[in-house]
Amino acid sequence: MKYFLLPAVVFIAVLGFLFLRPPKLPERKMIRVAVIGGMTMTGMWQALTAEFEAETNYKVEVVVTGPKQILVEAFRKGEADLLTMHSSDATTDLVADGYGINMHPWTRNQLVIVGPSSDPAHIKGMHDGAAALKKIAETQSPFVDHFSNGAREVAHKMWAKAGIAPQGPWVIKDESAYPQDILHYAEQHEAYIVVGRIPVIQGKMKSNKMEIMVENDPAMVRPYMVMEANPVKFPHTNSIGAHALASYLVSDRAKRFLREFGQRQPDGIPLFHPLPDVAPAEVKMQ
Repeated sequence: MKYFLLPAVVFIAVLGFLFLRPPKLPERKMIRVAVIGGMTMTGMWQALTAEFEAETNYKVEVVVTGPKQILVEAFRKGEADLLTMHSSDATTDLVADGYGINMHPWTRNQLVIVGPSSDPAHIKGMHDGAAALKKIAETQSPFVDHFSNGAREVAHKMWAKAGIAPQGPWVIKDESAYPQDILHYAEQHEAYIVVGRIPVIQGKMKSNKMEIMVENDPAMVRPYMVMEANPVKFPHTNSIGAHALASYLVSDRAKRFLREFGQRQPDGIPLFHPLPDVAPAEVKMQ
């Protein structure tokens, strides 16, 4: 009798294995992204997309990060489904040339005034960039006109707010060899300069005698844009995933994350500033 029972026991065991084993999880869909270096060097991007992944069936892979030139090149080659970097002519051209679609801003970073520790214009500790530049002009303290488009744009906005057209021997042309050397160049001239706060505090721009003099001015900010790869130009792009991630970046959840991320900074000054609640509606996550 026991020989007849053995096949039945084996059959029941097999059925139990087939029906009781946990179901196979669906494969997570990959979204390839090109991300400006400031977001990854601070850890913000990794933490934010970890929350996105936890809420969706997507996996976010950073295929390129760093300065805008390498991001633009990778995006034009179709190597990324989504791109996020500062607003500039480069981002506008990507859309105008048909490489990107659905471009919109989603957060901002802060720029600061850095100067020599001697602080000849006595602006250290100020939080009004225009007022600080006015004191620099009044004392004719050396000021480097940084060739970086973003820094120059913000600086010119502050000069206009101060009602001053900077000119004279105290205004120094930027002749640094590389963007990372700009603080060394300003230090050599004992000059003030407007630069991004993130590369300064993260050590990407190094100097021995230069300090942040003016920071936390709400007017001294610059937007980051996000765009999706154009599926007409790149038929194999994950357009649905890119749109889901782009929508997430402008969602209330992402804004809440950015505010909390800012509160966790040691000095209490946020690295990234969420935009007002005027962003487009979210799409349903896939």
